[in-house]
Amino acid sequence: MKTYGYARVSAKDQNLARQLDSFKRFGIPQQNIYAEKSSGKDFCRTEYLKLRGILQKDDLLVIQSLDRLGRNYDQITEEWHKITQSIGANILVLDMPLLDTRSRLDTLLGKFVSNLVLEVLSFVAENERSNIRARQAEGIRIAKERGVKFGRPKIVLYEQFIFVAKKYIEKEITLYDALSTLKISRSSFYRRLSLIKKL
Repeated sequence: MKTYGYARVSAKDQNLARQLDSFKRFGIPQQNIYAEKSSGKDFCRTEYLKLRGILQKDDLLVIQSLDRLGRNYDQITEEWHKITQSIGANILVLDMPLLDTRSRLDTLLGKFVSNLVLEVLSFVAENERSNIRARQAEGIRIAKERGVKFGRPKIVLYEQFIFVAKKYIEKEITLYDALSTLKISRSSFYRRLSLIKKL
């Protein structure tokens, strides 16, 4: 029997440290910890699929919280049953000790309690995400009604830019000269230049 840890954050600027520290405190060897920065919308995640591929009967998969496994109610429950029933491995959720299949699969009541807690928590998590999306949509709608603009601001071609850009187009000055005069980046210059060419 081996113990594995799986850590995940959704965004590149989020930190895995808290999850990794909890695995070390639990005594999971470094080589048995799989971590990635990836969305939880589905289970097509490189590190997770590697880990699931090596899980065997009676192994233990440790996660910090249920939402690290995924964020979709149906997918979480399906994956949970795949690991615990098809593979025969166990799962422990550190933030929710009731979700520990090691001590609860030996009795019918224990199995029922574990599955019930999983169903309730998965439903609550997805319901909260739905509420957040609804609140975001409502906030955007209200902001738009108040005249708030979303997206990248419209590019304004000011007179100096047009003058310099025409000199560049006619090969009177180099790209370096144009960028130095306008004090803008190459990407900004080309973005504005493409608008001039459409005029």
